[in-house]
Amino acid sequence: MKRRSFLKAGAVGATAAAATIAAPAVVRAQERFQWRMTNAYPPGAPFYSTGPGSPEDFAKRVDAMSGGRLKIQHFGAGELIPALEGFDAVRSGTVELNAANAYFWAGKSFAAQYFTTVPFGLNFQGQNAWLYHGGGLELWHELYSDFGLVAFPLNNTGVQMTGWFREPIEKIEDFDGLKMRIPGLAGKVYSALGVNVKLLPGGEIFPALERGVIDAAEFVGPYQDRRMGLQNAAKYYYTTGWHEPQNTGELLINKAVWEKLPSDLQEIVKAAAQASVLESHAWSEAVNAEALADLVENEGVNAQALPQDIVTRMRELTLEVLEEEAGKDEAVKKVHTAFFEFKKKWDRWAGISESVYHTQVR
Repeated sequence: MKRRSFLKAGAVGATAAAATIAAPAVVRAQERFQWRMTNAYPPGAPFYSTGPGSPEDFAKRVDAMSGGRLKIQHFGAGELIPALEGFDAVRSGTVELNAANAYFWAGKSFAAQYFTTVPFGLNFQGQNAWLYHGGGLELWHELYSDFGLVAFPLNNTGVQMTGWFREPIEKIEDFDGLKMRIPGLAGKVYSALGVNVKLLPGGEIFPALERGVIDAAEFVGPYQDRRMGLQNAAKYYYTTGWHEPQNTGELLINKAVWEKLPSDLQEIVKAAAQASVLESHAWSEAVNAEALADLVENEGVNAQALPQDIVTRMRELTLEVLEEEAGKDEAVKKVHTAFFEFKKKWDRWAGISESVYHTQVR
């Protein structure tokens, strides 16, 4: 009887001890979080703020997937901070999240641009392959670690257009002296051609182009460009987006805040962001076809490809610029080398799969 009493007491004690150990984990699992997310793009902008695959859509998805344990309040550009101050706001802890594009932070590190797009680089399929399964995401985190940040892909426009021009572009010399809104690595290439490069937030592009403050502008593609009314400021619309064969949006997160988030909520954030990448790209592909037809047939837009000799020269300059920048900084060189080594392997596959398909069935 004494033995049974001893064992019973031991069992009760063990159960109580287990409950004590488990209690913090249970409490932690039920903890709720309220985050704020700013945006480089204005309120109400499809894709960039609202609609399928947008930051607002992402926030709703996280709320639903987490059962309300993680709520994210979204603010468009200017509602909480100016458009291009998200990097510093997240870094300082003023807000937990920011939606933008990594190439806006080229001043922080030139290498950041590789995680948005690279001229003559990877397309949507290739970029996702590199980021998710080719070591790209790990390099992104490594680059941002010193800033106290982490980042994940948030959306993707797919291939973009070269842009809108007030006057036709017929030869490479036509770029000399041109004032153009163009962000990212492409700006370096255009600068080498004598272009006066301007970095303007999306909301400032139309008035600048309409008033002649700039002579040309690149934004996204037919649907987004038509919505901004760019066809009313310029009529020459060139393709294809050599400068942005795809465009990856960035979900920027304060690293200290991220590391305090329970692991299950971290997985929810990552899954919701990845779902937004797929959703946003699918939506973009669906709406661009209709928009392009409307611009050409009803708005008098002259849509055409850039002359091949111009594209060839652009590619030569791109490689020169990238090699030069990679030689200046070890972090840039590491990302640059990894990107192009992956691209070389991936191009072999794309060359006998997608490329052949599009050539033979059209």
